[in-house]
Amino acid sequence: MKMMSGCVTVNRSFSTFPSPLRFRCTFSRTFSIPNNLCLLFTVSSVPRDLRSPLEFDALLLSFSVLRHECLLGFSENMDYGGGPCMFPLHRCKTIHLVRHGQGIHNVEGDKNYGAYMNPEYFDAHLTPLGWQQVDNLRKHVHASGLMKRIDLVIASPLLRTLQTAVGVFGGEGHTDRTDGPPPLMVSNAGNSSRAAISSLNCPPIVTVELCRERLGVHPCDKRRSISEYQFLFPAIDFSLIDSNEDTWWKADVRETKESLAARGLKFLNWLWTQKEKEIAIVTHRAFLFHTVNSFGNYSHPLVKKELSKHFGNCELRSMVIVDCLRALDASTAKDSGESPSGMDL
Repeated sequence: MKMMSGCVTVNRSFSTFPSPLRFRCTFSRTFSIPNNLCLLFTVSSVPRDLRSPLEFDALLLSFSVLRHECLLGFSENMDYGGGPCMFPLHRCKTIHLVRHGQGIHNVEGDKNYGAYMNPEYFDAHLTPLGWQQVDNLRKHVHASGLMKRIDLVIASPLLRTLQTAVGVFGGEGHTDRTDGPPPLMVSNAGNSSRAAISSLNCPPIVTVELCRERLGVHPCDKRRSISEYQFLFPAIDFSLIDSNEDTWWKADVRETKESLAARGLKFLNWLWTQKEKEIAIVTHRAFLFHTVNSFGNYSHPLVKKELSKHFGNCELRSMVIVDCLRALDASTAKDSGESPSGMDL
C-alpha cells in the first residue's frame, strides 16, 4: 500500500468504508474512510439499568482490518488476526459518549413511534426518572475519577441534553450571590424542580449544532432560541451556534439516515481539531447510533457488535479516536529523517 495523489493504493480488497476521503484499490474498486479518523473502539461503558451498579467495564477488543492497514504503517503483508496494537498517545483522543436521560417524549415514543409527532413534546425536557438517571451517572463519573480527567463537555443545544450535561458534569453548591459566577443552570429550568447548578469546579460546557438529534418533522427535536437557553443556562458557552432561531429543523423534511451519519462524521472531524484530549459529548440516540455504527462496517465482528448497539438513556460509553493521517505523517517524517511533532506528555 502507498500514498498516491491523495489516494491509497492497495493490493487487496477489504470492507467498504463510510466517508468523504476516498481510497482507490488496485482492483479498480474504490473505498472510503471517515475523514482522517480511522478508528473507534469501546474501552468502557456504563450499564443503563438503574438497578445495576455503575462501574467501568473494560472491554478489550481487537482492532480488525483497519488497525493493521492504517495504524501500523499500512503493511501489505499483515494478517487480520487479533492482538495488541501500539500507536502514540498524541495521535488519539478519548471521548465519552453520553445519551441524554429519559425525556418526556421517550415515555410514549418508545412504545409508539408515532407519539414523537406530538407537538406537546417540543424540545422535550427530562422526566423525574431522567433526572434520577442523571444523578446516578453523576455519582459514577465522580466515584470513578472520570470527572477529574475530562477537559471539555460538548452538548447538543436541546433542553434534555443541556439538562443532562449540567446535571452530570456541573459543579456543586451554587449560591445566589450577586458577586459570584453565574450558574450553569438556573433553578427549575425546563420544569425540572431542581435547584440551580454551580459552574465552579467543573469542565467548561459548550454547545455544538453538529451533534443534534436527527433533524426535522418531530417537534421534540426542534430547539428553542439560543437567547432562551442563555437565560436558563447562563454559564454554558453558546458562541459556536450561528443563529438564534432554529434554522436546521424543517417541519416537513426528515433528515435521512445517510445525511445524519455524514453529519456525525463531520462532527468527529471537527472534534479532532480541538486541543482538548479527553472530551465528553452529551447527545442523542439516533445521532450516536448512526455515527458510531458507521465505523462498524470495517471492524472485527466483536467490535462491530459493540458499535452497533443502541444507547440507553443516560448511558455512557468511552471510545478512542485515532487520526490515521497523523500516523502517516509520523511515518513520513521518520523516513525523511525529520522528527514528528507532538508529545505525549
